[in-house]
Amino acid sequence: MIAQREHGADRDHREKSATEDTKTQSRNRSFLSVPVSPWLTSATEHTKTQSRTQSFLRVSVSPWLTSSVVSCWLGVLLAACLSTTASGQGRISNAKTETRSAAQGLEREVRAVAARSGATWIGYRMPMVAGPRQMCCFDTISTTDACCGVCRLERGGGVSMSRGDDRDRRGSRITLEPPTEFLILARLEGGAVGRVRTFTPDCDIDATDMPLVWLNDVKPDDSLAWLASLVTAASDAGDGRERVAKTAIAAIALHNLPAADRILEGFVAPARPEWLRGDTAFWLGSERGDAGARLLARMLTQDPSDKVREKVTFGLSVSKVPAALTALVATARDDRSTKVRSQALFWLAQKAGKEAVAVITGAIDNDPDTEVKKNAVFALSQLPKDEGVPRLMDVARNNRNPEVRKQAMFWLGQSHDPRAVKFFEDILLKK
Repeated sequence: MIAQREHGADRDHREKSATEDTKTQSRNRSFLSVPVSPWLTSATEHTKTQSRTQSFLRVSVSPWLTSSVVSCWLGVLLAACLSTTASGQGRISNAKTETRSAAQGLEREVRAVAARSGATWIGYRMPMVAGPRQMCCFDTISTTDACCGVCRLERGGGVSMSRGDDRDRRGSRITLEPPTEFLILARLEGGAVGRVRTFTPDCDIDATDMPLVWLNDVKPDDSLAWLASLVTAASDAGDGRERVAKTAIAAIALHNLPAADRILEGFVAPARPEWLRGDTAFWLGSERGDAGARLLARMLTQDPSDKVREKVTFGLSVSKVPAALTALVATARDDRSTKVRSQALFWLAQKAGKEAVAVITGAIDNDPDTEVKKNAVFALSQLPKDEGVPRLMDVARNNRNPEVRKQAMFWLGQSHDPRAVKFFEDILLKK
């Protein structure tokens, strides 16, 4: 389960003083660093893949010529970039691109494109919720050892989302600031939307010669309304749900607009299908901050399905809002369902922390249901070993419930920890 923009570094070196400048002419030169995309250097390379890296052309100029050189290079770069950056299409290559305005309404433009014969992709940009994030795909095509390859628009599958940029650790492409926008692309054929995909602008995408209608001037409210219509029109099973609706839910959650919260709130109403409530719960926790945490807490008290409320505990576990942890702890202690309490204990273990440990050990000692106690023992096994192993040994030695002791010994055996080996030796030899 989901945009990072590159910014050129400001490398203008200023003279330290006018006095130093008069001492020697060689000291009054500065270096102007101008970002140049590879396709400006080689048109042939650009046809293979669009802007995989950025290089810097270093031009030695006297300080009084700096402004002239900047103006010159800005003019060159502007002319070279008009075909890509002006349209905001990100790093999409091998597309038969047409640009249109959606100022008169997104729905209208979608209908016009959908009426064409054959398959056509549409795409546009939207403002995104704040935070470090990179969205690409699972099955990238490797084009170099230095980076992560190219996503295939037509055949690629899944969405990979990371909360940082793995590539900067590999020394390939470095992102200085988190993204503020993301790309939404949809495949239209036979009058219907057959697929929705989301990417951050730094993701290299190969369109494999497919037509792409790039839409400028898309209003955020139009985007939300159109995506919501795709979700509500989806059936309870099939490609419409898997390839369109689920991605549309994620795209709505990524919009940096309060209106997105209202739409997601409608998706989790008790009358909505279980799959929709459950999928929305994750994105409420992952992307919607305080508003999402409040909705999840309400779902725990109002949703009639234990299956959905189990998914709510996962949504709470991925939220970074303190209120989400409070709600998760309360669920692990007091929820009416043994399955929901058990699931909350599991996700608490993944978060660890003193409060989580206290709730887990409290469940082992006090929960009235043996299955919950056993699941709490499993939760102990998920803690960092320095915390989990000693507590498992204590449960295995001292708990009054034989099923719980048995469960603790099982997970000690799975830990492969030297302390567990010594524990079993002492038990077997009755030391």
